[in-house]
Amino acid sequence: MNTSLLSWFVIVIALLAASLPFFTERLFGLITIKFRKTVWLRLFELVVLYFLVGLLGTFLEAQAGNRFEQRWEFFAITACLFVVFAFPGFVYCYLRKQSFE
Repeated sequence: MNTSLLSWFVIVIALLAASLPFFTERLFGLITIKFRKTVWLRLFELVVLYFLVGLLGTFLEAQAGNRFEQRWEFFAITACLFVVFAFPGFVYCYLRKQSFE
């Protein structure tokens, strides 16, 4: 598979994973819970999904054959990017006008 295509694949997966905690009331989109999700639970999901997407990216990079060392700057930038990717889900969950029909 093309390296550029793998990069775009990881970016799209990160965009979807970052918004997932805000679009559903299920834990990680899979597990039904009996109570309404709090902000802290959503943030916990966001952190876990960040690391899962990071593991996927590392695995795909290793499969492509050019695994590079990442330092703290890489993780700071990708964490900020992941939070930016979560913005549409945050707006959908907390900032949009609720309709009471």
